[in-house]
Amino acid sequence: MRNQEPRASSSCAACKFLKRRCTPNCIFAPYFRSDEPKKFARVHKVFGASNVSKILIEVPEEQREDTVNSLAYEAEARLTDPVYGCIGAIALLQRKMVELQVDLAIARARLARYAANSPPILNDHGSMIPTLAEFPACGGLVDSFNQSSSDTMNDFSQFPFIS
Repeated sequence: MRNQEPRASSSCAACKFLKRRCTPNCIFAPYFRSDEPKKFARVHKVFGASNVSKILIEVPEEQREDTVNSLAYEAEARLTDPVYGCIGAIALLQRKMVELQVDLAIARARLARYAANSPPILNDHGSMIPTLAEFPACGGLVDSFNQSSSDTMNDFSQFPFIS
């Protein structure tokens, strides 16, 4: 939880927004500082002050700051994308992750194919440069693509929002 800083006579952002007097035991004060009025305005617009107050009362005190941050993020996402909210952002990130995993699998397959088909390369001194499989960090890389990688490249069942 945030430090319980002694407040000057200023109200928290919630009480200012709701146009009420901020009491010393205000549930909103530790989480909606007076210099963050838009944070409370967004949360209030999506969830309502009464619901946020009920949520904060039910949540253990050590988890309230995380709860408020989550509510603020969800409110921002809902205002940005009214239909999908933060689920839309999660689905977008999951799609991007799948695209990057496919790109990585393709790059690894090409690298393994290149390493398997290339003749030994000699350096300036006439000695052979080690192949990719001879490096400890890359040894498993070549072996992992000797199997059929097409089975794993198209298995997106672990991603619920990808069709």
